[in-house]
Amino acid sequence: QVHLVESGGGLVQPGGSLTLSCAASGKIFSIGAVGWHRQAPGKQRELVAAITDGGKTNYADSVKGRFTIFRDSAKNTAYLQMNNLQPEDTAVYLCHADWAITYSGNQRVLDDYWGQGTQVTVSS
Repeated sequence: QVHLVESGGGLVQPGGSLTLSCAASGKIFSIGAVGWHRQAPGKQRELVAAITDGGKTNYADSVKGRFTIFRDSAKNTAYLQMNNLQPEDTAVYLCHADWAITYSGNQRVLDDYWGQGTQVTVSS
């Protein structure tokens, strides 16, 4: 129903910057919130940043001041700007669309969707 594609991951040195993109496609009426999560081997998936359709943002303490989440609702695209990256930020970053309403004709569906993820590696 909704297809999420992340892009922008890669290899950067500590202190470097990277911007991730999450593009959503489909017959989307609205997405209540978009979150960026990350998962590293041996660790639980954690919420890094989230933004609601009203513009409210929330960040994990570990990334406050370094990461910025924003979205372009017209393009159904969310971004995660990451500055001053550190090795601890290394993980697969996944985009999550929550409280998403899709439509097809007269039918509407409320659900959430995950992207496949993009690898971010911070290493010197």
